[in-house]
Amino acid sequence: MINLPPEGWDALWLSLRVAGLSTLLSLPVALGVAVLLARGRFLGRGILNGLVHLPLVLPPVVTGYLLLIAFGRTAPIGVFLEDTFGLVLAFRWTGAVLAAAVMSFPLTVRAIWLALEAVEPGLEEAAATLGAGPVRVFATVTLPLIAPGILAGAVIGFAKAMGEFGATITFVSNIPGETQTVPSAIYSFLQIPGGEATVWGLVALAVGVALGALLLAEMLSRRVAARIAGRA
Repeated sequence: MINLPPEGWDALWLSLRVAGLSTLLSLPVALGVAVLLARGRFLGRGILNGLVHLPLVLPPVVTGYLLLIAFGRTAPIGVFLEDTFGLVLAFRWTGAVLAAAVMSFPLTVRAIWLALEAVEPGLEEAAATLGAGPVRVFATVTLPLIAPGILAGAVIGFAKAMGEFGATITFVSNIPGETQTVPSAIYSFLQIPGGEATVWGLVALAVGVALGALLLAEMLSRRVAARIAGRA
């Protein structure tokens, strides 16, 4: 049994909530962007590709600072969200969701993009010749074929969100019980004499959650692949 102080458990539950929500909210957008990048031929495609992957090459602290500038309580977008929806992002756990989603988004898009490029074009063309429209072809042929890639993207995004530190601590700070995620808690306990035991507990839990997510994704991917093979 892992013995953690209340702050450690709070950080774990918050990390799980932040990672789960960021994955759920960003996955549909990542799917749409991946389709645009993999199949689209339009002016500005290179710019879109660069913007999507920008969080991978920028220092996370810079990304967090840009989020603070854009979504802070005095920024135009932040003021609009607060006045219209009552949604405050800066220095709140909701902002941690946004930071995690931004940082994990490129990895999710990349996994789905690679899955789309692996789809045999002849299968989609055959469905189209039978009278299926583009939407129906995508829903009945393409989407099932890339399901393992979508699952992989979701797991990679979830794992990245669980481990996000730089952008999160810059955008929402490190407030115990409010914005302190597992990486932030590990950083805090490393500064406290005798905090190594708590750090090891948090590390063990983080590794366990990550491995569990990977095993679950592998199991689901195999089931999806087997079902697709059975229909072929």
